[in-house]
Amino acid sequence: MSSIQSSIVETDELQALREAVRDIVGRYGPEYATKHSRAGESMTEMWQELGEAGFLGVSVPEEYGGGGAGIYELAAVLEESSALGASMIMMVVSPAICGTIIAKYGTEEQKRVWLPGFADGSIVMAFGITEPDAGSNSHNISTVARRDGDDWVLNGRKVFVTGVNNADYVLIVARTVDERSGRLRPAMFVLPRETPGFEYREVEMDIIESEKQYLLFLDDVRLPASALIGGSDAPLEALFAGLNPERIMASAIAVGTGRYAINKAVEYVKEREVWGQPIGAHQGIAHPLAKAHIEVELSRLMMLRAAALYDAGEDKAAGEAANMAKYSGAEASINALDVAIQSMGGNGLSKEYGLAQMLGLARIGRVAPVSREMVLNFIAQHSLGLPKSY
Repeated sequence: MSSIQSSIVETDELQALREAVRDIVGRYGPEYATKHSRAGESMTEMWQELGEAGFLGVSVPEEYGGGGAGIYELAAVLEESSALGASMIMMVVSPAICGTIIAKYGTEEQKRVWLPGFADGSIVMAFGITEPDAGSNSHNISTVARRDGDDWVLNGRKVFVTGVNNADYVLIVARTVDERSGRLRPAMFVLPRETPGFEYREVEMDIIESEKQYLLFLDDVRLPASALIGGSDAPLEALFAGLNPERIMASAIAVGTGRYAINKAVEYVKEREVWGQPIGAHQGIAHPLAKAHIEVELSRLMMLRAAALYDAGEDKAAGEAANMAKYSGAEASINALDVAIQSMGGNGLSKEYGLAQMLGLARIGRVAPVSREMVLNFIAQHSLGLPKSY
């Protein structure tokens, strides 16, 4: 069965993967995830168990200790975890973005150093690209890396970098002077967290999530030549290698969250009785839930299509599908949560059921990793052939 076909009819192996993930995450339960999210703490124990079972490294090449599968399988792991109320944002960042970039464009030495750690989850890597004065416009990045002998020296700032306090390394996007043209070009460097000149401060967020956001300061941070991903000949495409996986994985969180919300509401409306019958028997309750379920399943299908296209090497088609999946997933999950909460009345907002706390995390999907407006710009320009608007 081809990877494209598997997005419609999954193999027994894929179904077994999903079941195995549910077995592990289910033992921890949504209470575990809720406790850590409210405390702003990483779900370390569950992360480690999933890593030891090989699920965090399912997309890492086999020769470096991974499963040798693709983003499709990695997204399945995150979707099933999220569908049980345990969304692991660092799966988007560490194995999907950083792991993919290093696997595709890292030197052989860099692959040997870092990929085995991605494979078993023992290495966690954050990703620093966004800057205070360069949000969606990555061409405005001002973090600069300059040569100093055999070393690189980095200066700049980053903001909204996820999970730095629990990461071993940060993959920093900077700009260097191209030795041939003399122009500034993007480049990426692996920065150990405890490096002189590197400082990170928490950005206080008004949402509940297990991973915190950070502002980074790089003040004459000195790194060896081996820190430059791909070496001096790394192509520009290396920077964008992790963007489609990022969008696919963000969609996996959204789809899983939507599934979780609908399942919670369905359980409730089957049991809650008013005037002698379950409230789920009333169309005013049943129809919104049915509509939300349809929307989540449609966005799920687009996510699986995007993952299958990406794994098949169809980068252009995967880019279109990944953006559509990310957009539709965010909209579907927000609506699913809203409908679930409404169907449960006051209980939908209670701490006992834990749905209201997910609203902030679901709402992030409209903003990050790319805003829905930028997704619409992409689709208008590249899918519809309309003039560029920005």
